[in-house]
Amino acid sequence: MKAAYVQSAIRLVYPSRCTFCGGLVDSDFGLCGPCWRDTPFIAGQVCNLCGVPLPSGPDAPDDVLSCDECLTVRRPWDRGRAALIYDGNGRKMVLRLKHGDRHDMAGPAASWMARAALPLLRPDTLIAPVPLHWLRLLKRRYNQSALLAHALAREVDRAVCPDLLVRPRATPSLGGLGRDARFATMEGTIKVHPKRRHRLSGRPVLLVDDVMTSGATLAAAAEACRAAGAANVDILVLARAAKDA
Repeated sequence: MKAAYVQSAIRLVYPSRCTFCGGLVDSDFGLCGPCWRDTPFIAGQVCNLCGVPLPSGPDAPDDVLSCDECLTVRRPWDRGRAALIYDGNGRKMVLRLKHGDRHDMAGPAASWMARAALPLLRPDTLIAPVPLHWLRLLKRRYNQSALLAHALAREVDRAVCPDLLVRPRATPSLGGLGRDARFATMEGTIKVHPKRRHRLSGRPVLLVDDVMTSGATLAAAAEACRAAGAANVDILVLARAAKDA
């Protein structure tokens, strides 16, 4: 009872505000009506490999639904999901989390990602973020994917290994590169940390990243997990870039 009074007092002094616009809302990490309307949540039929929404059509098992891109590009993981389309507020959230020091956005993002991840989770799933090279980590001061992985692990009550993967070799920014160039640039650049290999052996791994565009970075991470003995590899991103967004 005392804790409830304390929480009420805190709310009077620091009322809950919308994650995007800062307007008053009813609960922490909530969205006001206009921001909720303008946030491109993914729902309905989705590609089983990348999570992009698919046009409504005849009912089909979820595990056979694929988008046109995933039918032509090899995906070295088993299943994939995304919470948002990388457009509008979805894009703003990724950029603020990545470049704007908005660590507070990891909480609401993880709750939305947790709902998208329900078909992927197993009791022994190990959650791991896509890594940054240490030079980029030094410049940015944090890994946004690790923030999401930690928040997601708390949300779904699963184990997380923040340093399961490493990037021993720096790569240039993938921005502006075509799909083939992205995959060529990322090939072999991500490895399993030799002191963490035992944690994924024979175990399902869920890779977490902030955004998926071509999938080249996630492919490199998934290949590393498979080579180290993961039982299966799934991917989960906050936002998925879609051509028709």
